[in-house]
Amino acid sequence: MPSATAKVAIVTGAGSGIGRAVSLALLAAGWSVALAGRRAERLQETVDQAGEAAGRALSHVADVADPAAVAGLFDATKARFDRLDLLFNNAGTGAPPVPLEDLTFDQWKRVVDANLTGAFLCTQAAFRLMKDQDPQGGRIINNGSTSAHAPRPRSVAYTATKHAVTGLTRSTALDGRAYNIACGQIDIGNAATEMTQRMSQGVMQANGAIAVEPTMDVAAVADAVLYMAGLPLEANVQFMTVMATKMPFIGRG
Repeated sequence: MPSATAKVAIVTGAGSGIGRAVSLALLAAGWSVALAGRRAERLQETVDQAGEAAGRALSHVADVADPAAVAGLFDATKARFDRLDLLFNNAGTGAPPVPLEDLTFDQWKRVVDANLTGAFLCTQAAFRLMKDQDPQGGRIINNGSTSAHAPRPRSVAYTATKHAVTGLTRSTALDGRAYNIACGQIDIGNAATEMTQRMSQGVMQANGAIAVEPTMDVAAVADAVLYMAGLPLEANVQFMTVMATKMPFIGRG
C-alpha cells in the first residue's frame, strides 16, 4: 500500500463501531483524521485510543444532517490540515424493526436524514474542497450495506436509504471524474459492533423465523477501507462487499 504520510481524511460517525475502527486504522497508517460525530465524549474516546497518533486527530462535533454543521466540519478540517484526501461517509442509523405500516414519519425521516441527506451534504462539501485544492482531487468512500442489495424484514427505511446510497455513489463517481475525485462503496454485512449485538440473540429472517447470525471482526472492515483509500486516484474500487462468511445473505429471501 502506498504511504499515506500527510494525507487527510474525514470520518463521520467516528465515535463508535465501524467509524471508530476505520479512524484508528487510518491514524495508525499515518493519516491525519478529522473525527466527526454527534457526541463529544465518544469522539474523545476514539482519540484516546489512538495513542501516539492522537496528535494527528481532530475531534469535531457535527450532525451530518445539518447543513451548517457540515460546513463547520469541513471548514475546521481545511483550517487544521489545509486539504482533504478522503471522506468516509459512515454516519448512519436505523429504525425499530416494526411492520412497514407502523413506521412513523419521524422514524422514517430520522433514517433518511442521517443515512442519505447526511452523506449527500458531506459529499457536496468534499467536492467543493477537493476540486479547489492543489493537487486537485480526492476519494470518497460511502458505507453502504448488504441491505443495499437485499432487505431484511421490517427494515424499509434503512433498506431504502442504503439503495439510495448506491445511486449517490454512482452519481458521485461520474460527476467526480472532471475533478479527479474517485468514489466507491463498501457494503458491510454483520461486522461485530454495538449495532449488531442483537445478532447474538437472534433476528428475524425472510421466512419469519428468528435465528442467531454470525458476525465478523470489525477490523476486517477497517482493513478493507484502508485498501480502498490507499489506491492511487487513477484506480478505484467501485463496490466491495465485506461480510461475515456464514451470514444468511447469499440466498436471502
